[in-house]
Amino acid sequence: MSSNAKRHDGLAQTIPFGTLGILALESSREMGKRVNDYIVGWRTDRAQKHTIASGFAGYNRDSFLISSICPRFGSGEAKGIIHESVRGDDLYLLVDVCNYSLTYKVCGHVNHMSPDDHYQDLKRIIAAVGGKARRITVIMPFLYESRQHRRSARESLDCALALQELTQMGVESIITFDAHDPRVQNAIPLKSFETVQPTYQFIKALLKEVDDLTVNADHLMVISPDEGAMGRAVYYANVLGIDVGMFYKRRDYSKIVDGRNPIIAHEFLGSDLEGKDVIIIDDMISSGESMIDVATELKRRKAKRIFVAATFGLFTNGMEKFDQAHEKGLIDKVLTTNLVYQPEEVLTRDYYINVDMSKYVALLIDTLNHDQSISELLNPAERIHNILEKYGQR
Repeated sequence: MSSNAKRHDGLAQTIPFGTLGILALESSREMGKRVNDYIVGWRTDRAQKHTIASGFAGYNRDSFLISSICPRFGSGEAKGIIHESVRGDDLYLLVDVCNYSLTYKVCGHVNHMSPDDHYQDLKRIIAAVGGKARRITVIMPFLYESRQHRRSARESLDCALALQELTQMGVESIITFDAHDPRVQNAIPLKSFETVQPTYQFIKALLKEVDDLTVNADHLMVISPDEGAMGRAVYYANVLGIDVGMFYKRRDYSKIVDGRNPIIAHEFLGSDLEGKDVIIIDDMISSGESMIDVATELKRRKAKRIFVAATFGLFTNGMEKFDQAHEKGLIDKVLTTNLVYQPEEVLTRDYYINVDMSKYVALLIDTLNHDQSISELLNPAERIHNILEKYGQR
């Protein structure tokens, strides 16, 4: 019996915490629909096979999505509205704070929604719930203000403030993906905070899309582009059985450009790269300059193919630099997830691999609604070994 079948049979024997409700804000509508489709399919199948599951009121429905909206007045002010009862529900709120494609008008002027706007809308929907839900879990793949996670001068601690604010509003649990610094959870030590790594999904996508990939220490190496991503790279290296290397950034701390100290050079620590394929692992691609700089340095050290994998592909300066890097042979493939908004210009690139996370999010929601442990889902080592065997890499 497969692990998926075991998990579904196990859930069928347990009582849900409450009637499941998924509130996908407008920023996460597409992800919400995909997640809902998975759960509807699983529960329909479960209810047919297990009489216990079929006996729970509201367990097997055509849709778990709850209609909501955040309309705006002409002044730019807004309000949250939920169109149906959520009393006693176990609610899961999905929000993508990076979805800049959405717009609204302020006195006739069109504004693109910023992370601040999405965060305010999240609070509006929580306020609209009015304390009637049995439990509220926020699934925020890109953690709001996660790049402002620590104080190094006289500056604000935005991420910590946001976490405290959400829990004070009644949020019981926060699930995020690949938090820039997971230690920010210390701001809410009595609440549940999970930062999920999409390691398995990246490895699966890479094996599927790159036919001649050889996963061993002689042919493949994982690279951390900076010291902050080292823990992530070490995990990949351990589960794949390959070597790890690291770049560290020399910065000019006398200047600030676009909110950060400019990078002077990338210095490399690690074994010989010549003739090896390389996976560069990071939590996000913002402008992409660092990734391209690192790829350039790797090619100087005679690396073979370079695969860039980042949980969040923000591409704040567009795809032109990546197009040029691909044409020059610096980068072979770019992998990012659909946890944040992906513009069409990204999806149409032939070197881009879209890593779908909707099934994983659905598994998390389905398991948590049954009040069961998600530890197995958070540690994918066994699934990674299984997928390596499937593709003949073990």
